[in-house]
Amino acid sequence: MQNIKHFRPTKAIINLDAIKHNVSYLKEFLQPGVQIMAVVKANAYGHGDVEVATVAIEAGATILAVATPEEALHLRKAFPNIDILILGYAPASFAPFAANENITLTVFSFDWVQQVKEFSLSHPLKLHIKIDTGMGRIGVTQIEDLQNLYNAITSSDSLLVDGIFTHFATADEEDVAYFHHQVAKFEEFISALPEKPRLVHAANTATMLIKDRALQYDAVRFGISMYGLAPSAYVKTKLPFPLQPAFSLETELIEVKKVQAGQSIGYGATFTASEPSYIGTIPIGYADGLIRKYSGQHVLIDGVRVPIIGRICMDQCMLLLPAAYNIGKKVTLIGKQEEEEITLDEWAAKGDTINYEVPCIITSRVPRIYYKK
Repeated sequence: MQNIKHFRPTKAIINLDAIKHNVSYLKEFLQPGVQIMAVVKANAYGHGDVEVATVAIEAGATILAVATPEEALHLRKAFPNIDILILGYAPASFAPFAANENITLTVFSFDWVQQVKEFSLSHPLKLHIKIDTGMGRIGVTQIEDLQNLYNAITSSDSLLVDGIFTHFATADEEDVAYFHHQVAKFEEFISALPEKPRLVHAANTATMLIKDRALQYDAVRFGISMYGLAPSAYVKTKLPFPLQPAFSLETELIEVKKVQAGQSIGYGATFTASEPSYIGTIPIGYADGLIRKYSGQHVLIDGVRVPIIGRICMDQCMLLLPAAYNIGKKVTLIGKQEEEEITLDEWAAKGDTINYEVPCIITSRVPRIYYKK
């Protein structure tokens, strides 16, 4: 019997060979001994966390990075032995679970450490201290606070300072002034520790690809470019090796009709045909992550660009067709058809956002279909 989740023709195709390609090329590019931390938070940027992590590990990643306790626990079931780091906040109440499952937590608060000390931990809890060098999010901002935090951690036999890290706000930009300010500040914090932890890491994707290779430290956090995307237009012009995009999105025509000049289409009647036209409907809408701001974006049919017209509906949207295509005709929203390609970058530009966001908001209602040779 056919699996019900595949009845609807709308699906995201994830090319796992592309993930492997990107990680393998990075491994060759890095300084000897530098570990790859595969960032698979947010369901691997919408690509599928377990599937992406499996291939990334095969290609050389030795650490998985996520954002939440729930993401970490989900991955621990699939990967019982690999290091997993939660980059974001985890409540102190999660510490016993983290210790039991060998999940590394991010720490930036003295009070948080004091709360954790109230728990009886089954195993030593590994911690990475987060330094805020200019991002303005979580992290220690004063050296005195770092030293107090470090002393609070090391005074407990149940807690271990396993790493220290920061995050750069402008690594993907051409102007390097603020970036260098953050680097210098991070070095000050590292020097303030009585002993360097096992893992120092600061390099996000842009940093590891186009900045001083000394900033790779002990590990790098491979995020957006693991999925074949450049962090910015500037970085795209400086890439040290070719990236292969892993995400494509496709569906089929479910209705084609001819309308007369003057007939309007969709909610609010925002599109009106200026001449007799063929209108196609495809089964994907804003409940699938195709937000209404994407109206006017092109898709591909037979390698020809076709615009989305009218307002995107919750479950469907309409296309202005150049001809009377048959029902069931393949429609590519993201990816290649013949000699034409529509990229995630193009969708991001249409939505006035970044390429990171586009696959992340494609909802779980759209099944991910995995391709691997």
